[in-house]
Amino acid sequence: MSTGSGSGGSRHSLAFIMITIMLDSIGFGIILPVVPELIMELTGEGLTEAARYGGWLLFSYALMQFVFAPVLGNLSDRFGRRPVLLCSLAVFGLDYLVMAAAPSLAWLFAGRIVAGMMGATHTTANAYVADVSPPETRAQNFGMIGAAWGFGFILGPVIGGLLGDLGPRVPFVAAAGLAFVNVIYGLVVLPETLPRESRRPFQLTRANPIGALAQMRAYPFVIGALASVVLYQIAHDANPSTWTYYTMLKFDWSEREIGYSMGAVGALLTLVQAGGIRIAMAWLGDRRCVFVGLSFMAIGYAGFAASSESWMMYVFMVPFALGGIAMPALRGILSNEVPGNAQGELQGAISSIGSLTAIGAPVFMTQLFGLFTASATPVYFPGAPFLAASVLVVFGTLWFWRVLRVSPPRAGGQSSA
Repeated sequence: MSTGSGSGGSRHSLAFIMITIMLDSIGFGIILPVVPELIMELTGEGLTEAARYGGWLLFSYALMQFVFAPVLGNLSDRFGRRPVLLCSLAVFGLDYLVMAAAPSLAWLFAGRIVAGMMGATHTTANAYVADVSPPETRAQNFGMIGAAWGFGFILGPVIGGLLGDLGPRVPFVAAAGLAFVNVIYGLVVLPETLPRESRRPFQLTRANPIGALAQMRAYPFVIGALASVVLYQIAHDANPSTWTYYTMLKFDWSEREIGYSMGAVGALLTLVQAGGIRIAMAWLGDRRCVFVGLSFMAIGYAGFAASSESWMMYVFMVPFALGGIAMPALRGILSNEVPGNAQGELQGAISSIGSLTAIGAPVFMTQLFGLFTASATPVYFPGAPFLAASVLVVFGTLWFWRVLRVSPPRAGGQSSA
């Protein structure tokens, strides 16, 4: 059940959380163009080996997210969204400072592990949005989270690419500053959205990946549809894990050009999720949005894999971005299936499952990239990770169609958990 739906307070709460997500996204995007350079500086290895180390960095972060996302989601159901969100942002700021000062690769791993343990920003933000949104507008408001992230991602990589000219560590310091500004902003203006009477006791048996998933078994459609989320997320990790290495190797892009390209992706995703999701929902409905969005995304990934010129990457950003209507629609369907005092648990379960796939996906994608770009490879094909992503999205689409037929969603989650 949403709190204060349709009220001015609800609108202000949404505005606060969107700005928070945008600032967090800028901080994340700032560092992406320079991670390969920093890894190469610390290891003395070339780009192919740096990609493999980069995959393991993402693996360590995702492993911690898998374990701790349900803990933080359940803590937000117990103590409220605000304190958990602000604590998470503060730890991200410390993590960026650790990475900025890292004297060795081991320090980078340490920073990523700690950040993964406390990385509840999106878990808590989605629960926050569910608190203040009536069921009929949740998909659109989840789309606005994506738009806020995308708008930040327009600026972040561009800023990171420019700051990268000053050195590969400078963007990390800038990202830390943004994270701490975000914390201060939240302390001043971010309201709590989960009333004390709607909170539930913290139970360790539910605050773990297995326990969170076990609770989702009470909702047959949710547990079935989460498999599509898994396949989508594995495919999704082809972008953050290999985009930089792929474009540097195949098109000889600089950090600045990589930043511009990521900014372009962010701009298109922002347009789609800020306005396109509302139009698509009114025209297609939530279920068709999932199918159409995933189909566009599969085309986008296949296009990235097949691109032979730099300009082609920009062309295929369009269908990829149109695919951005899929996950807000699916998340809205899932959110409507569970009661208000289990929204944090649901979002924690989604984050945990996404993190479980992200444990293996970055390693798989970067190793696939390394395999098909190594000097001894029998088939040279740098786009292999993107082709694999396209195939996975197709399978995710087919699975969602099957779940709808076998366990269709019910009217909504009004019962108590």
